[in-house]
Amino acid sequence: MSDLPARFLASLAPSTSLGLAVSGGGDSMALLHLAVACGLRPAVVTVNHGLRAEAASEAADVAVVAAALGLSHETLLWQGWDHSGNLQDAARKARRRLIAAWALQNNIASVALGHTQNDVAETFLMRLQRGAGVDGLATMADHWSEGGVLWQRPLLGFTRNNLRFWLQAQGKTWVEDPSNDNPRFDRVRARKALAHLQPLGLTPTHLAQVANHLAEARTALDTLADQWAKDTLREEAGTVLIDPALWTAPAETQRRVLQRVILWIAPASYGPRGSQLGQLLARLADGQASTLAGVRFIQGRGGLRALREVKAAAPRSSADHIWDGRWQVAGKLPQGAELGALNAAGLAQCPAWRSAGLPRAALLASPAVWLGDRLIAAPLAGFQTDFIRALPLHPLL
Repeated sequence: MSDLPARFLASLAPSTSLGLAVSGGGDSMALLHLAVACGLRPAVVTVNHGLRAEAASEAADVAVVAAALGLSHETLLWQGWDHSGNLQDAARKARRRLIAAWALQNNIASVALGHTQNDVAETFLMRLQRGAGVDGLATMADHWSEGGVLWQRPLLGFTRNNLRFWLQAQGKTWVEDPSNDNPRFDRVRARKALAHLQPLGLTPTHLAQVANHLAEARTALDTLADQWAKDTLREEAGTVLIDPALWTAPAETQRRVLQRVILWIAPASYGPRGSQLGQLLARLADGQASTLAGVRFIQGRGGLRALREVKAAAPRSSADHIWDGRWQVAGKLPQGAELGALNAAGLAQCPAWRSAGLPRAALLASPAVWLGDRLIAAPLAGFQTDFIRALPLHPLL
């Protein structure tokens, strides 16, 4: 157990400033005390989801521990759940969003989370039950960038038991969240199932190793998809032309390439599931126009084209903000200008739209600058292209 701090430090990516998300549970308290044992001086943040009466006092306890260690601490309150949908997923997204805003406000470059090897194993079982493929079963990422922050999971190589034994040896305490025993939640059921599987040798460590192997397979599949995407995709004014040669690739490669197209045109946290992509491929193979996740696939003179579905596009927003997840404006904007879809009303104000060479359906969902009901610019429809340009935020390839 004495080597835990050294192992922890080796798993932590270097960062100019570090924040820790600490709830007060065993995993996150181990994260906190290991960081301090390594001589680090992180900032600490706790999210109170407001779902349990004890949450406020638990956050206050974390604040006391942080203060005793000479560390700054802040509690963030989430009050956004409307009591519909998946509670744990909504809470996770809200927690990530709140912590990212906190990190940016405090010039914190990286935030570490307390996920462990047990979380990897439990997630594996949950996704196995849902029939997930390679991507779903692959291990959690140990680091990634999102919302302007580098996120880290430095405890993925540790089991909960190891962390708790280390905390006990250090004389440290933690709290147990009663929701961790509530069978209403999928993760709790997976945790209980894992306990029954351990006598068969299916321990958290073993399942985490399987998830790691699948992550390696995912990397290989992504590398192959990268090459096919370069050879078969071409961006044109915010739409994507797909070369028929793609249909000669392995089915898994086709699904991955289409997934990239969809997420580029309609950015989202998650893409469609493999079964949905398979159904899309079948329809496209039959020459049918199809729509999935806010993206339309239509056949035209240029071949198969993927474009934004106009009714799924985001509503208008301030023209100096990113619109629909991928468009930004370059140029001087009139006061009160908004960025939104061109729509039929705007297209009627673009007499030369046919010369743009794009299908009408693609132009309807293209970015346009509005001042009330008056169209100011529609760059992709050939209207005021010198005055204002709209650029995709991210490259396709």
